[in-house]
Amino acid sequence: MLKKIIASLLAIVLVWTIVPTSSHADELDGLTLEKEMREMISRGIIKGYTGGKVYPKAEVRRSDFAAFLARTLKLQNETPNFVDVNKSAAVAGEIGAIQKTGFMTGTLDGKFMPDKVISREEMALTMSRVLEAHNYTRTGQDIIIEDQKLFTLSGGIAAAQWLASVELMKGGSGTQGPKSFIFKPKDSSLRDQVAAVLYRFIQLEENMTTPEPPKPPTEPELPNDPNTYKVGSIQDGKVVETSAQYKTFEEALKVLSASNDLRVIVKNKDIIKMKTGLAFAASTPGNTTIIYEDTAFKQQFTYVQKGRELKHKGSGPNYAIVEIGGRTGYVKHNEIDLVPKELVNGRDSYMSKNGLLYHSTYNNLSNSYGTYVTGPTPSTLVPNRDYYSYDGVRFTDEAGRVQATEFQYFQFLSARVASVYTAQQLDAVIQQLLKERQAMGGRYTNATTKSKLVGLGAKLKTLEGQHRVNALFMLAAAIHESDFGVSEKALTCNNLFGIKAYDSSTKVCETKFAKPEDSVNSFVGDYMNKNYLNPLGAYSNGAVSGNKSVGANVRYASDPDWGAKIAGHLYTIDSKLGGKEYKRLTLGRINYYNKYNGVNIRTSPGVTGSNLLFTYKPKPLGEDDLFGYPVVIVDEVTAADGQKWYKIVNDMNPVHNGKPTPEFVYVLSELVAVSSNKK
Repeated sequence: MLKKIIASLLAIVLVWTIVPTSSHADELDGLTLEKEMREMISRGIIKGYTGGKVYPKAEVRRSDFAAFLARTLKLQNETPNFVDVNKSAAVAGEIGAIQKTGFMTGTLDGKFMPDKVISREEMALTMSRVLEAHNYTRTGQDIIIEDQKLFTLSGGIAAAQWLASVELMKGGSGTQGPKSFIFKPKDSSLRDQVAAVLYRFIQLEENMTTPEPPKPPTEPELPNDPNTYKVGSIQDGKVVETSAQYKTFEEALKVLSASNDLRVIVKNKDIIKMKTGLAFAASTPGNTTIIYEDTAFKQQFTYVQKGRELKHKGSGPNYAIVEIGGRTGYVKHNEIDLVPKELVNGRDSYMSKNGLLYHSTYNNLSNSYGTYVTGPTPSTLVPNRDYYSYDGVRFTDEAGRVQATEFQYFQFLSARVASVYTAQQLDAVIQQLLKERQAMGGRYTNATTKSKLVGLGAKLKTLEGQHRVNALFMLAAAIHESDFGVSEKALTCNNLFGIKAYDSSTKVCETKFAKPEDSVNSFVGDYMNKNYLNPLGAYSNGAVSGNKSVGANVRYASDPDWGAKIAGHLYTIDSKLGGKEYKRLTLGRINYYNKYNGVNIRTSPGVTGSNLLFTYKPKPLGEDDLFGYPVVIVDEVTAADGQKWYKIVNDMNPVHNGKPTPEFVYVLSELVAVSSNKK
């Protein structure tokens, strides 16, 4: 059930001619993993300490594991750019090599933590990235990890299931049958265990064979059964199915995996599995594709507008596995289009130009592109070169190697923070923006007088004071949703925010307002403060515009880039007003996740029986733990018991159950990672 596409990249068959000494033999004699240790020593992957000892039961540091993995993959040394890695260190080149692949990453402040012992969960996550980069099919969803409550890293449980299914990491036997394990994710990884994992990976590669594909049946071809599976190749720009039919997905998958020529599995003419390619939201009755947390499709976590790109991570008989906004989910086959690499006509990309980051979006159904500015460009991106991202934070090159990890400030700035600009300044910038649009002509003719944004400054500042919702955030959302106040819904219905403008609707005015100010009232009161910004709301994922993993974008808009587009407008507005908002505050994110417990927010530092204000509901952190609840850090204080607490901006509504809520609240600092600092 596994596959690979670049055999030369994976051919780890050279044997190092290093013979273990007698001290190795004495030390390893009788060890459970003796064979694996000796093999990895002979290959030069595991090396001894001074005096010839290898200490098979010693804990493995992150620097050691990076070196072992780089040697296993036969990577060329690279110069690391972590601030805590000495470039002259013996394993610096190997750490740099692993950094370039993206298999192991550091902290947002540039640290690798080379001396930190790598846990079993961290090792599983790293090896799952290796398998994914080498185009192995993700398996093991049916494996039961009995101690999964102990996992804290996003994707850790799925990684453990995958590695158990291909027997790279084996936990203790569970109590719920042969497919259940006790993984012990927080245990330290030991040298003999690491040797075994890497040895099994090498064996997995060396034992992969490419048998001849099964011959087509000699009997007359059966009529096509829509409930059976077929395999196919790509020829002359189209899928060509073989005549053989398979009763189960697993049978078809074995045939697909065994062939270099076959590329897809097809059911009733629809591609449901491919070796490599892109996924796109399909055309559905509701014009959106729903993404679920589970393969039974019981719990929806977001939805995406038709034609938009998703990261394809694998397929099962009834679902496709995708990633959007840094979070992995499951999609019904009839709501997604899988496009093999050979048939891809376009895709999303990012490019750095003149200090700004441009996002070019592709729609697979209309075969059309759009472009917008997200904000300043990450400094590590080379200008005029294409980069790719499914979350707007991690940017990779074409080979999938991470080149930058950076949060756009306005995309992850709490909308609860008041703007520094006055109503007069807002009205002035609205006129400036409308003059620029008016110069374009067309639908923007007379924009400075007909736009429904004209004169909104005072209303926005009033609502900001009453409801604790940032005036610039409201303005940016109105600009985006109403096309600078000149869209048909804005002009005809005074609807500046696309309120009740569903993807499946063809009506101009699902909701009509007496005046534009009324739509602002509705946006704030009926939507943002009721369900989206408020941590007690039904669709709460953080008080930011965000992406498809965090913020209002998760459930407010089907456009996966809604939050990034809002942020782009915010950056433009702020720049025209002198840039007084950009990086004015320190941003962070809650980096703790437990599926059973949330994170408590208190009215004062320390834990008492009366200072609990609210609890953030449990929320997956997404890929690389980047998408916990965003917070604005105001100060760090020490409680009476010596614990450190962050003073943060309160995400709650200013009034709850008839009582005012404080502007600032407190969270344990150890639960928060700093995302960006002030200028």
